[in-house]
Amino acid sequence: MMHNEIEANLARIDRRRALQAVGGGLGSMAFGSLLAREESSKPTIHHDARAKRVIYLFQSGGPSQVDLFDYKPALKKHHGTDIFAHVEKSGRLTGFTNKHKIHPVIDTQFAFRQHGECGSWTSELLPHMSRIADDVCTIRSISTKPVNHDPALTFMHTGHNLPGRPSMGSWLSYGLGSMNRNLPDFVVLVSRGDLGNMQPLNARLWGNGFLPGRYQGVRFRSGNEPVLYLKDPAGKSLKEKRRILDTINQLNQEELERTGNPEIETRISQYELAFRMQSSIPEMADLSDEPQSTFKLYGEDARQPGTYAFNCLMARRLAERDVRFIQLYHSGWDHHFHLPTHLPKRCRETDQATAALITDLKERGLLDDTIVIWGGEFGRTTFSQSGQVSQSYGRDHHANCFTKIVAGGGFKSGLCHGETDEFSYRAVRDEVTVHDLHATILHQLGIDHERLTFLFQGRHYRLTDIQGQVVNDLLT
Repeated sequence: MMHNEIEANLARIDRRRALQAVGGGLGSMAFGSLLAREESSKPTIHHDARAKRVIYLFQSGGPSQVDLFDYKPALKKHHGTDIFAHVEKSGRLTGFTNKHKIHPVIDTQFAFRQHGECGSWTSELLPHMSRIADDVCTIRSISTKPVNHDPALTFMHTGHNLPGRPSMGSWLSYGLGSMNRNLPDFVVLVSRGDLGNMQPLNARLWGNGFLPGRYQGVRFRSGNEPVLYLKDPAGKSLKEKRRILDTINQLNQEELERTGNPEIETRISQYELAFRMQSSIPEMADLSDEPQSTFKLYGEDARQPGTYAFNCLMARRLAERDVRFIQLYHSGWDHHFHLPTHLPKRCRETDQATAALITDLKERGLLDDTIVIWGGEFGRTTFSQSGQVSQSYGRDHHANCFTKIVAGGGFKSGLCHGETDEFSYRAVRDEVTVHDLHATILHQLGIDHERLTFLFQGRHYRLTDIQGQVVNDLLT
């Protein structure tokens, strides 16, 4: 019925009436677009902000804190003994290990040393990150609630373990608005390749949930064409493309006024953004203006689209162009078995580029107002996954305590925050929950986490749900 009605209306429009409608309509649409852009660009600022953008280097699968950052000499002393002879069991075990009669402590095979003036303990697997110990804030007492990947990933991104809520990037896009009209507010980059032990990365991790569709993350593809269908067919001029788009937008605008469907508003804004990206994306993705020193800093992998190093370099270029939230995903950290073989591979893929990104931002004066986060959805146990003592050990999921690295944006550089017990089983000092971390990040962006809300189905929702405290000890 609706389709026939639209066809009938179009049939009644002759050439003169169409030209009159287009001429008058485009003027009002342009004015309305300007007003809408002005309103959407007004940020929700509750206090002075220290940062204006976030780069989240997400290591999917759960990096082992006791093999990378949380040095525990007691593991050597108690190697092979049941961990629950030393600590009281708390929290959930996964189905992989709750059936075992004993849970033997496994010492790390990797050497630790203290680095920087702060004296932060870091594994030999991260030589580049070790050198920037004084530039980052190391939080060793992060805790979460879910102990399995999918709910833990969802919880870390949205503040809730069930799907359907907006991701952090969407909340920031909604609350703070755009800083760059020619690029999305929220960009996602995913490492490609044979990473092994990969957990599925669902698009809802960067989804808008119940927020309007324009706030969802935009995933860029690997390669020289990050966004599909931006190139016009041969023989089509930019002026001609603009004329076609104006006509499409007019029809969409009439449909919006008739139905009030907010998804049509999203469609109009996405058409406009795609038009602007036709020039901005090729320029952003073109690395020909990068000097050789860039690839010496990030590593030669930064020349290969889709690698973690390439994506880190893209993150810096996006940050320079004032993209609000940049999310990188690197999978393969789920080391239930053969951790001594697989963990070094993940570190080699990420160590140099992570340190390079933080160093590069600092040298360009961008680290002061950019928050960089490194970490996964949870940590790993200090006991054996298999219930046996083995040189080729694995570690199970662990939600009670793990490590995240945060740099820039007013977080204290060189700070080692929080402490776990001698078996890295639970936080014993200055625990930081996921909601606390989210509240603190929002605070640095000028947002009171209790006031950034959205009314949905009769309730005001927020990223931190009904919890979360700003951790002032992490901040300068």
